[in-house]
Amino acid sequence: MDGLVRITALLLTTLTGFSGLVYEVAWQKYLATLLGSHSEATAAVLALFLGGLSIGYSLFGAVTRTVVRRAEARGEAPRLLLLYGAIEAAIGASALLFPWLFQGVRALSLAIPHEAGGPGFALDVFLSALLVLPPAVLMGGTIPILTQALSRSIDDATRLHAHVYASNTAGAFLGALAAAFVLIPWLGLTRVVLAMGAVNLVAGTTFVAIGLSRRGAHPPRTAADPSAPAPPLGLYAAVALLVGFAAMAFQTVLIRLGGLSLGSSNFTFSMIVAVFVLCIALGSFLVSALPRIPAGLVAGTQWALALLMALLYSHLNYAPFWAHVVRSWFRDVDAAFYPYHLTVFACALVVLAVPIGLSGATLPLIFHQLKRQVGDLGSAAGRLYSWNTVGSLLGALLGGYVLFFWLDLDQVYLVALGAVLVAATLLTIQVFALPRLGALVLLLAPALSTLFMMPRWDPSPFAAATFRLRAPRAEDALGPQGFFERVMAGGRIVFYDDDPNSSVAVREVNTPNGPDPAIVTNGKPDGSIQVDYPTMALAALIPALFAERAEQSFVIGYGTGVTVGELAAMESMRSVTVAEISPGVIEAGKHFERHNQGALGSPKTRVVVSDAYRALLRSEQEYDIVVSEPSNPWVAGVEMLFSQEFLRAAKDRLRPGGVYAQWFHCYENDDAVVELVLRTYASVFDHVAVWYTLGPDVILLGFEDRDAAQRVDLGRVARRFGQSDLAAGFARAGIHGLPALLAHELMPVGVLHAAGLQGDVHTILHPVLSHRAGRAFFRGHEAKLPPTAGPPASAIGASQSLLRRLAAASGGRLDDDAHRQVVTEVCKTRPPLCTTMMARWMADVPESAARDEVLASLLKMPPFRRHLGPAKLATLSSFYDRVATADAVSPSEATRYTDLFVEYYAHGAPFSHGALAGVWSRCRDQGGARCAPARRRAELSVGPLGGEADTAAVPRG
Repeated sequence: MDGLVRITALLLTTLTGFSGLVYEVAWQKYLATLLGSHSEATAAVLALFLGGLSIGYSLFGAVTRTVVRRAEARGEAPRLLLLYGAIEAAIGASALLFPWLFQGVRALSLAIPHEAGGPGFALDVFLSALLVLPPAVLMGGTIPILTQALSRSIDDATRLHAHVYASNTAGAFLGALAAAFVLIPWLGLTRVVLAMGAVNLVAGTTFVAIGLSRRGAHPPRTAADPSAPAPPLGLYAAVALLVGFAAMAFQTVLIRLGGLSLGSSNFTFSMIVAVFVLCIALGSFLVSALPRIPAGLVAGTQWALALLMALLYSHLNYAPFWAHVVRSWFRDVDAAFYPYHLTVFACALVVLAVPIGLSGATLPLIFHQLKRQVGDLGSAAGRLYSWNTVGSLLGALLGGYVLFFWLDLDQVYLVALGAVLVAATLLTIQVFALPRLGALVLLLAPALSTLFMMPRWDPSPFAAATFRLRAPRAEDALGPQGFFERVMAGGRIVFYDDDPNSSVAVREVNTPNGPDPAIVTNGKPDGSIQVDYPTMALAALIPALFAERAEQSFVIGYGTGVTVGELAAMESMRSVTVAEISPGVIEAGKHFERHNQGALGSPKTRVVVSDAYRALLRSEQEYDIVVSEPSNPWVAGVEMLFSQEFLRAAKDRLRPGGVYAQWFHCYENDDAVVELVLRTYASVFDHVAVWYTLGPDVILLGFEDRDAAQRVDLGRVARRFGQSDLAAGFARAGIHGLPALLAHELMPVGVLHAAGLQGDVHTILHPVLSHRAGRAFFRGHEAKLPPTAGPPASAIGASQSLLRRLAAASGGRLDDDAHRQVVTEVCKTRPPLCTTMMARWMADVPESAARDEVLASLLKMPPFRRHLGPAKLATLSSFYDRVATADAVSPSEATRYTDLFVEYYAHGAPFSHGALAGVWSRCRDQGGARCAPARRRAELSVGPLGGEADTAAVPRG
């Protein structure tokens, strides 16, 4: 019976470990809406969680001792499992209440006026503590209570304690993976927390039932030996603290290295945490399996851990290379997504199993030393784990935040290694009764001195973005060093800094046009001057065309400073506030000052080093223009900027007539993700427009007022484009004429809402975007905007298109020079749109030497040959033709015409639906039964295909 109780308790402990880690992940995401997602907020939430655990370990260690002594005084067995069941049930109850308590706390925070930083941040941390501390303290009861309740004897206690620790940690490992890969994307935060609350209630009820039915034996105690020396609790507490600090700092470095090697997604974070937790569980399981524990084993594990960390140090610098090799095995196939992550997990486990396993074995081994000297097992476990958790808290605050103000990743790693060396020395002195001074001189001093002789890590591998390489390369055969020498050839790292939030590099590449600096954040290039200048400049200039005023602006993310500089260069602009989460990015800004109009040096620029969500939410300022530059929603934290809650906060900070602009991209994306982002925008802004900047990069425009459609006026845009300051900015972006500018409009105001996209939206409480965007990034394909060739979107697009209005103002069609400007502009980077505009030119100006010259030059470039073939151009240009033809077409031919119509449809040069209706009116087949169903399928994309054949041309060719 006793064995069955143990097995049941350990299984339930695994479940509660699972729920505990899921709670931690969910709380982090919940509280991001209160504290932000910057490093201070992350450290604060982790500190609250670990601090609560530490208090709980100490508190319930003391409670366990009191319960045992009172039971002994009555001559009864203590009902510890009954107590523990009540604790688990209380955790479950708090989880069931959490979503409503959170709403109340958030409302209270918003009701109390305060700034984003300083005392205001401290206030929100205090309010967060009201939510997180109570359940975290209760979670600290697991190890001390179960260690005391389930141990049969002193000799059995170490094995049992290791089993409890390992089972709880193994559950946490499963929770880390399940939360990121399944539960949160599937259920959302609220339902996940409620589901985990149910788990704790079931566990609590079961423990209560066992506690009520089980009499049990008196708890094992050791008799105090009066001649025995006082137990060195202070020394073991110090070791536990050092081990906790080292483990948490080491984990921080590994998470950052994982982001630099695999990409900074939520998947990477969860995998590294899961590997770490699993290895700790394995180390504890190993202790439970030992038939006997030599006295020197606890010190030996620390020296072995220090040695392995030192050996690992020299290889981690090239982690991005090995990650690339593994990535290239799986290419860009969607079915390989989970096998790839499983392989990465297995590789990380092979590398880290022994060193982290040794770290996981440490606490059970220290407990083995203590339980021979301290009679109360639960109290011993409580004190030990309390100090260890204090060390973890310090590791999170210092090793995960504070130290990065002065140190880089490799130096923080060596600090963690130094902590392990100190712990190993202290244990050696205690276990082997060595003279303290001699041990410090002979062991610790030489060991620490070697840390100063270890070489620094080369930052080049961390700025190579190898996680974006999805196929093998010839350079792979050169090995890590040769690979990076070849990949990084022609450039050099002129700046590198690991700050508390990000790893920031500036890589300068030599080009025929001179040095081209690019900023690289967490291994991902975020913008280069020569390639991305048009996008970064247009992110400022396009919204300035439509905002009622352009006096106050807010920019999310500094990057290269080009967007900030273009806004500050506007004569009407009075101030530009920049919310940049990374101090390193601001420090790197000096390398771009000569390219961005001296953005940082402008008296109009004010930099706020803060999370954008918190900075906007707490700001009392209103803005004419808000620009959000982070464009990759697969990156952890960036998905918040695309959430419905954030967009509402941003909209609330717009002045009347203000415009919100978001840089977004279609590369390394898919159609479903693009539609999700657009649906979320449409759920917040009544009027949305989409413009492109360069290739697959687009700018999403959200208008504050309901009269935006009336304000998007061609005359107003033309006047603003003609202003000297804006004209100079557009010239720097490579746009020199109004027709070229208007060619960038992809979805005029009103088209998105008229398209009626169906599906869910992305919210902070149900964050589906990061998961879907992460999978799309894995494939690495290019997405398209949703098709809008059907009514009513096509009708609204035709009436709202600024390019169409320009044509109407020019007598119904553009002249040869305007066509040349449009085609030259779109053919820089968008072949499909280039084809449509070329077809429109052919329809409007059948004989044009300028067009023939432009077409001939384009056909010399391979990307355009597939699109600009004579047959395709003839077909598309005849969609504008009003001359009917009686030629019959087959259902497959008519379907092909429909597919071309949809693929190449552009609101700036819309095809005639009558022309397509004419195609289907001439559809003929032998049996006479295939045209009607094929036509109905076509109408799903383009709307009803009615009309007479003589009023709409049938395309020729």
